Amino acid sequence: MPNFFPRWTNTLPLKLAICLGFTGMFVTAGVWAYFTPKYTRVGYEPPQPIPFSHKIHAGQLGLDCRYCHSFVEEGGHSNVPSSSTCWNCHQHVKKGSPKLEPLYRSIDPNFEGYDGKAVPWVRVHKLPDYVYFDHSTHVNRGVSCVSCHGQVNEMDVVSHQEPLSMGWCLDCHRKPEKALRPLEKVFDLDWKPEGDQLELGKQLKDQWNINPPEHCGACHR
Repeated sequence: MPNFFPRWTNTLPLKLAICLGFTGMFVTAGVWAYFTPKYTRVGYEPPQPIPFSHKIHAGQLGLDCRYCHSFVEEGGHSNVPSSSTCWNCHQHVKKGSPKLEPLYRSIDPNFEGYDGKAVPWVRVHKLPDYVYFDHSTHVNRGVSCVSCHGQVNEMDVVSHQEPLSMGWCLDCHRKPEKALRPLEKVFDLDWKPEGDQLELGKQLKDQWNINPPEHCGACHR
């Protein structure tokens, strides 16, 4: 019986397997490189219901981070300010501004559209549910807001500055001296060390006996 298929088809399955293998490798490498927080989260800058400018409040006015994020030294999560916190100032400042209507609806019973609901701020920084992170542990051991959130006092609109990925966090846990600063300077967002940061960081690391965990159980609980 004559052979219906040319001889080159004998190696076709092997060639297809090799092509599929290389295709799988390239797809895996692409996903590994580009479907990470560095590419999917950094630069995220959602619009907010009220155009709150950190550049004005924390920068020009020098408002301390803890005035709005009041539980950051005590709790695992950094809270967003309640409507009453904003109202402390804005019942007098910029009163009547249409940009503040979501605040009026939330807290001012005399406002026509009052509903008493919290201002629906859009969360910018969010870790996966399986990750444990305690803000108070970090800020009480000399890690500034700037290390993770960037120079927020220069931002009109807060954006996601760092990947906050597992590898990024481990880099800091392995060399915490790169981020440590005196406790009284944690919320001074413009602070710069007078000398070498690494030298200062090593001194603080030894002084406070800082040994950040590097095992899985530190963040995955």
